[in-house]
Amino acid sequence: YKKGNEYKESIGNKGIFEQSKINERFYIGDQWHGVRCGNDKPLVRRNVIKRIGEQKLSSICTAPVAVSYTAEGVPDNKNVTEERRAAEQAILGGGDFVGNTEPSEVAFMTDVLSDYWRITAERVKFDAKKEQLLRNCYISGTGIAYTYWDETIETGLFADEGKTQAIKGDINFEVLEVENVVFGDPNNEEIQNQPFIIISQRIDCAEVRREARRNRISAEDIENIKPDGADGYRVNAGTIGEQEPTDSKRVTVLTKFWKEWNKEGTDYKVMCTRVTENAYVRKPWDIGTRLYPLAKMCWLPRFSCAYGDSEITYMIPNQIAINRALSAEIWGIMKTGMPVTIVNGDIVTDQLTNTPGQVLKVFGGTEDVAGAIRHVQPPAFAGQLITAVDNLASNTLSDNGANDAALGNLRPDNAAAIIQLREAALQPMQLIQNRFYSCIEDIARIWADFWLHNYDRPIKYEKEDGTYFVPFHSSRYDKLLLTARIDVGSSPLWDVSSTVAMLDGMLSNQIINKQQYLDRIPAGIVPNITGLIEDAKAEMEAQAQAQQGGGDIMQILAQQYPELYAKFNSLPPEQQQVVLAKISGGQGQPMTQEQQTTLQEV
Repeated sequence: YKKGNEYKESIGNKGIFEQSKINERFYIGDQWHGVRCGNDKPLVRRNVIKRIGEQKLSSICTAPVAVSYTAEGVPDNKNVTEERRAAEQAILGGGDFVGNTEPSEVAFMTDVLSDYWRITAERVKFDAKKEQLLRNCYISGTGIAYTYWDETIETGLFADEGKTQAIKGDINFEVLEVENVVFGDPNNEEIQNQPFIIISQRIDCAEVRREARRNRISAEDIENIKPDGADGYRVNAGTIGEQEPTDSKRVTVLTKFWKEWNKEGTDYKVMCTRVTENAYVRKPWDIGTRLYPLAKMCWLPRFSCAYGDSEITYMIPNQIAINRALSAEIWGIMKTGMPVTIVNGDIVTDQLTNTPGQVLKVFGGTEDVAGAIRHVQPPAFAGQLITAVDNLASNTLSDNGANDAALGNLRPDNAAAIIQLREAALQPMQLIQNRFYSCIEDIARIWADFWLHNYDRPIKYEKEDGTYFVPFHSSRYDKLLLTARIDVGSSPLWDVSSTVAMLDGMLSNQIINKQQYLDRIPAGIVPNITGLIEDAKAEMEAQAQAQQGGGDIMQILAQQYPELYAKFNSLPPEQQQVVLAKISGGQGQPMTQEQQTTLQEV
């Protein structure tokens, strides 16, 4: 572990640990850290680094993602789809799969797991975690996601009908800083090809001892779990992470993963152990999966390096130059507006203040009075400096992909053109987006790996008609090879306004009706939209019933009373419904004189 940290400290000019701290400070705005220039000088900053970062992170992370699982080596065609429907009805009706695994069963279970991915993502707050993953990746160059089995999670399920044996334990998910992860082969870019991976944590000593007791560690080893200082370990990320409370009783815990191969070298199992410096927290065990439970993303990949690089590192000189020039500009303006005042103490005996209308006693002649007080004008401020600062900031933003189109600083004269310009500006971000979505695919495969090897319980399955629990037995599916496909939705950044405009046009042109409009309008635009949808649905049903009852009347009108039929068609739709409600019910019979009179009156 220490050798792995030594390697990370050798990367770049300052090493991963120190460079990540600097990058974080510049990102949040602490850009004059450690500078001593007196309290009277303004330390101005124009944080272009954060502006660029927020624009890129939001453009990548705002689009919603969904996962679809498929099984390799299992056919999925029209016949399988028909059989799958029959299998679904049987299982949702309370049945279970028996015998050999059929393609229809696999097709149904992959649909169940695809929906269960969404349910699990909501439970572990995946949307917030993926933002943290992307932010870590942007600041330090490497983002790492960690999935693990948490035995303390309540599932709400029971193993017996009497509900006395609760089923506990499920996967959990967190984001790790690169400072807390050591790869066994730092020159190997593929995480699944690593000989081992070590995760470091600073945990309260009492909690570590409780975990050791649950894992049946000997009392002697538990006594060896004692608080230690973090000085010998580069564990906590960031400048603030270095400052633990003075009364902290934390201990460094290392979790190591490795693949243990059989003698023939044809098969392996993923092993894990947890230790402190002097004791086991949990002795080696088989985690039951085929994959390392970690996925990573590199912002700027480096050749033959498991760790990525951050673009912040190379924007810092520009940021420093902008801040220095701005500070000099403000300092020069202050000196010009409030120049240095020189007072002849032999002539002016009163204390000089800035009070308007102050009366001073001056002793001497006219020449002495004229020279008693004077201002020292500073040299003329170079106007080129202001232009240079603006150009440097603008070029830094533009060169890093944050131009006016990407930032939304254009006048909205033509919405379609603005969207096209924005899409063109974000086109270079596609490579980073691909790496981000590839990381999410790795996470989805890891989750499926846990389900296929550790689940023996019903899986929650949500459909339009309700929520079901589908029987799932890992012994039936642990040989499946699942692949994950990421389905990316449209970004809500520009999608809301364009969607509403498109729906407005379709409604005004009668391409869609009121209910279809409300069903498709983006969420959050109209408060309490559910009531409006229910009202529109009731109105549509009433219109359908009225049209059904008046269908025969329309045929009679068209065939026997063409003049009345023409007048009827000239009425607004609302009045047509009123008419149909009053004269419907003819059931194919000619209109009565009363119906004709009613129609003519309306």
